[in-house]
Amino acid sequence: MRSLQQHQGAFEARRVRLIAISVDPVPITRDHCAKHDYTFLFLSDPAAEVIRRYDLLHQGGKLGTVDISRPAEFLIDSGGTVRWRQLTDNYRVRVSAEELLGVIDALDPALAAARRPAAARPGPA
Repeated sequence: MRSLQQHQGAFEARRVRLIAISVDPVPITRDHCAKHDYTFLFLSDPAAEVIRRYDLLHQGGKLGTVDISRPAEFLIDSGGTVRWRQLTDNYRVRVSAEELLGVIDALDPALAAARRPAAARPGPA
């Protein structure tokens, strides 16, 4: 998450909005964001409605008794289509911001080309 925050400007330049979703209630989510200086949107989903919709519920995943979300990253386009996802069972395994930016660029090569300096763009010989 820290890596995403550090690269938020690069995501914004690609017209990508970062959103995190947690099963934690609002006060815990708010405190977590403040503690780590996260400025992107965090949503609280204590009833796990969105988490269930994406089939990410890990029943009893915390201390064997508390339901949590499986770690996952999604790229969802403006039409609601999932363009890319990464799922894991290990909450410590996360895609880096650099990897995610590479995936975004691969999904939208025209946008990636527009960001390159003019001298680096292919052009007529």
